[in-house]
Amino acid sequence: MTRYSYKSLLLAGCSLAAAAMPMTAFAQQTESNENVIVVTAQNRAQDVQDVPIAIDVIGAAEIASAGFTSANDLGAIAPAVQVNQDQGTVKITVRGIGTNSNDESQDTSVVANIDGEYINRGNVLGTALFDLERVEVLRGPQGTLYGRNSTGGAINFVTRKFGGDFGVDGAASYGNYNDIQLNAGIDIPVGDTAGFRIAGFFNDRDGYVKHPAGYGFGPFPAFAGGRSDDNHAYGGRASFQIDDPENNFKINLAGEWARREYTPQSFAFGNLNAAGNGPTGPGCNANGFERVAPAYAQTLCVPSGTNFLAGIDRAEYASPGFGLGRTGQETWALRGRFEYEFAPEATLTYIGGYRNFQRDEDSFLTLPVSYRSFGFLGDVDSQSHELRLNGDLGGIIYQVGAFYFSEDINNESGFFIPAGANGSFLSYFGRDVSSDSSSLFGQVEVPLGNVLTAVGGLRYTDNSREAIFLNKPFGFNSGPARQNFNGVTPLLLGSDENKVTWLVGLNYQPNPDTLLFAKVSTGFKGGGFDSKGQYAPEFNTAYEVGGKFNFGEGGQHILNLGAFYYDYTDLQVSVLLDTSIGGQTFNAGGATIWGLEAELAFAVTDNTMINLSANYLNAEYDELFAQFNVFCVGGCAVTGIGDLDPNTAGVQQPNFAGNTPPFSPKFILTAGISHEFDLGGSGSVTAAADIMFKSKYFTDFFNYADGTQTSFTQSNASLEWSPESGMFTVTAFVRNIENERPLSFGSFTAAGPDDIFNWQFGRPRTY
Repeated sequence: MTRYSYKSLLLAGCSLAAAAMPMTAFAQQTESNENVIVVTAQNRAQDVQDVPIAIDVIGAAEIASAGFTSANDLGAIAPAVQVNQDQGTVKITVRGIGTNSNDESQDTSVVANIDGEYINRGNVLGTALFDLERVEVLRGPQGTLYGRNSTGGAINFVTRKFGGDFGVDGAASYGNYNDIQLNAGIDIPVGDTAGFRIAGFFNDRDGYVKHPAGYGFGPFPAFAGGRSDDNHAYGGRASFQIDDPENNFKINLAGEWARREYTPQSFAFGNLNAAGNGPTGPGCNANGFERVAPAYAQTLCVPSGTNFLAGIDRAEYASPGFGLGRTGQETWALRGRFEYEFAPEATLTYIGGYRNFQRDEDSFLTLPVSYRSFGFLGDVDSQSHELRLNGDLGGIIYQVGAFYFSEDINNESGFFIPAGANGSFLSYFGRDVSSDSSSLFGQVEVPLGNVLTAVGGLRYTDNSREAIFLNKPFGFNSGPARQNFNGVTPLLLGSDENKVTWLVGLNYQPNPDTLLFAKVSTGFKGGGFDSKGQYAPEFNTAYEVGGKFNFGEGGQHILNLGAFYYDYTDLQVSVLLDTSIGGQTFNAGGATIWGLEAELAFAVTDNTMINLSANYLNAEYDELFAQFNVFCVGGCAVTGIGDLDPNTAGVQQPNFAGNTPPFSPKFILTAGISHEFDLGGSGSVTAAADIMFKSKYFTDFFNYADGTQTSFTQSNASLEWSPESGMFTVTAFVRNIENERPLSFGSFTAAGPDDIFNWQFGRPRTY
């Protein structure tokens, strides 16, 4: 039984898989990896239990069993990861820390890498993940180990490489929502030390949400009804590997391409201006509304306690008046990794990648109640380069490296409303942003005797960013066509900062089955700007202690414990407050986040495995000066307030201190069990079931009632049959037995004459 082989048994789908690899090679691989999961979290191959980092490792079998098709499914294979899906853009939160926007001038708090290629845009993660060997989720700052600095963690997606022998593998599944998934790969050897792997995927699925017929407007015909949150994606990757131990070098080259076409999940909405929903005066005279900024002559309200969400059927609801949108995304990338061991225990590694991402021109999505968002241009070109030296010098393990990242973004988009015979752009944006980041980093592990090791690391990061922002005002009767920026004064924006971050720690390993570690590390995320001006970098000081224990015969039982405390300064918090200028980002003056984590994998018998995990998180803003979206009673024009009292000197911003960061449930609990039944000459059947509990969480920093997901559970079960030959498996499964569809987005927006609460939801029961 392989260690952690049942750690993330969130099994689902109905699949048939066949492999034509030589069975002798398969047996040798299994035997050599008995009770060991090898990871590269510290840029060298190690047993995961010897890595002094809180880490989740999900192997290829678990990835396939969970029905993983994109980063939207991360929560299904690593429950402590929260995924916020906003119209196709993936936003990841770990331990209460994440980036809640996809603004062109903002970086990610949780770093994502594909084979070392840094990915800075969440829409890429929704398109380009397939044929994976494993996923490593590292919690906490990782700046002295990785090319890109991070404050919240790192997620490494490791693709499958040439396996050393000729082999063919494939998988096919069909499920409800007419979900068809096809995956295939072939390994082709070239001589004794090299070979190709060619792999591809195809996914086609009906939408998870139904929408009844609706009305039309102007150039848009009446909506006949349909579905949103569907998926049609396909792509491929070709890689070439040389592994020549006699000459001490290893090379991997890869080129990939993927395309995704989909109708983004339409927002469910509560129209606060509909009869009986919002206040009409005097005062905020409607259930759940609260008055703010009473120094203003207007009556300004916020829907802090409303309960419109309770009336939404999360599987079927009205689409916006324009009907449903459609989006196409396409990406291609080239990656290379070169390793050369030029001396005993000294390896020089270069990792480089170039990626292009494009959104289809004239792609669009619809926003409640009567808005349509058009994207006429959405191009991203990025490249990352890392040069690293790893080695062991007299027992001192070291690594030093340099990293460079560059990104160019060119976007045009606009909010379209039903004004005039042809419709009008309420606002139209042009964004041309160029970013560069250079870093030097290093880490050493120095033995202090036989059982104690001191760890230290340093990192220097230099970021620069410049942009041209074009904000075109209301264009009456413009029609849904690409606009020009004649007469628009450009905003010339920029930011520049540098920072030194560090790590110190101690590892105590009295025997091969016990590891205790303690460390203090700092993380840094660069600043940026929006149409209102600059915002500062965010900075995290993280304190962490943990223990990893193997016990029982052969170390088949595992217990991991951990505790952490984060002290954040200038945590970046984003929100859409004004559709005429786009998203805005504020710096929380401070935030405190701490938590406890525990994992247990227990082999009851040779054929029965039980897995348990518990995560407790306490997250709170110590200071956050931002703005309110407001409902202005009587149809007045005020939609946002950042100064509570215009009659006093200086700006009196509202302070959201004490509120909880979004997507930060206090408790996440999981339990799973699997048992293999030996059928003799008929093979074997493995039965598995698991359950996950999440306590309530909020979807934005306002912490309104209608932006609250109440606690819920999701359960999964599967039966897998494998013949005696082991050449293929057949699996039947069900995911999310409860059909619980938790909030993945929720926000109140005041835009022009509209005041709306809108939501998106997780995926339903699938089988």
